[in-house]
Amino acid sequence: MTAALDTRLGIAKMKIAMIGTGYVGLVSGVCFSDFGHEVVCVDKDPRKIEMLERGEVPIYEPGLDVLMHKNVEAGRLSFTLDLASAIDGADAVFIAVGTPTRRGDGHADLTYVMAAAEEIAKAAKDYVVIVTKSTVPVGTNRKVKDVVAAANPALDFDVASNPEFLREGAAIDDFMKPDRVVVGVETDRAAAVMSEIYRPLYLRDFPIVTTDLESAEMIKYAANAFLATKITFINEIAALCEKVGADVKSVSKGMGMDGRIGNKFLHAGPGYGGSCFPKDTKALARIGQEHASPISIVETVIKVNEDVKRRMIDKLSDLCDGGFNGKTVAVLGVTFKPNTDDMRDAPSLTIVPALVGGGANVRVVDPQGKREGEHLLPGVSWMEDPYAAAEGADLLVILTEWNEFRALDLTRIAGSMAQARMADLRNIYALADAEAAGFTGYESIGRAGYGS
Repeated sequence: MTAALDTRLGIAKMKIAMIGTGYVGLVSGVCFSDFGHEVVCVDKDPRKIEMLERGEVPIYEPGLDVLMHKNVEAGRLSFTLDLASAIDGADAVFIAVGTPTRRGDGHADLTYVMAAAEEIAKAAKDYVVIVTKSTVPVGTNRKVKDVVAAANPALDFDVASNPEFLREGAAIDDFMKPDRVVVGVETDRAAAVMSEIYRPLYLRDFPIVTTDLESAEMIKYAANAFLATKITFINEIAALCEKVGADVKSVSKGMGMDGRIGNKFLHAGPGYGGSCFPKDTKALARIGQEHASPISIVETVIKVNEDVKRRMIDKLSDLCDGGFNGKTVAVLGVTFKPNTDDMRDAPSLTIVPALVGGGANVRVVDPQGKREGEHLLPGVSWMEDPYAAAEGADLLVILTEWNEFRALDLTRIAGSMAQARMADLRNIYALADAEAAGFTGYESIGRAGYGS
């Protein structure tokens, strides 16, 4: 929806401050500005702000650069280090800072959230809605309220919970065409502000779920934990399929046709990763333990997901005659999923170090992973071309299903390898195709193969 259309429909232009220009903050800020609102994105990192002011995007998300440039040029979007100027006159201030898993206990670290809340309180002068966009444990927004009230007892404010549901690689579409928007509030006044902010979506009949603070916080964790459970379930089914001779792709298709189950998140692979599922499952498990109501299913999902990653290493070892020492391995894809540069908790962070530690010469190809991967995956050689990486290799591993890897000339690759063996950990090729291309060893997930 364009700003002109917003004006014609009577949508009020709101002023929004977005604290944090990480993945969630930057995508949300850019998209809010495209709704026609005035958005100022704030960060403490001068390098990030300098990059953004030069028109450079510090993360990889398809289409984000174009949308950002458009709204900067329109005067709706700006970036600053100065929090006080950003929130001056703001209708809403969104907290979109990191909540990493706290070392030692698995809980979400709220240090940055609470620090941001205190800074907002000290700088704010007029009524404002302080919105938590970061993923936070149940009860956090009430703690934010206490922090703000203690820091500035005279401030007129409300708090709101507005969890994000953005898929990396499809974040703009998810923001503009959401399955739902979840808003947790305590007052009609806060609800009115949030309703105006999201009115462009309401006018196009996208669902807006308005609820209490605790329910909004729980929705985020419950949704991500359920999806992680679904992924882990099909990965365990895949392991069983390999034992009994079934094809997990057929099993997934048959399951997914059931309307009660659905076909999404039923693709077997090397385990889930990314910025949300690992962190949120651990946090939800910890919340359950602290309230003497353990989420046993989620606790098991966390364990099984790690087991799945280790099982992949066994597959690769079998294809390398029982060990990696002296072998050359070409790895295609190291980000946790395609269309992102995010390496957080990616299966590659378990699998590639095992290859290197076992004595393999590892060559890596990833369209966007090098920037993060260079310091996360020491001891590997980064290459641009999958064909060059495979030349003279003893094993080809497909670890992330980038489109660039879906239509490879398998015959050319097999003919150039020292040993034509492939571990297709995303099931993007078929055994018959690999065999016809000249591969003498082929392993996938949950399907019959040479090693099954």
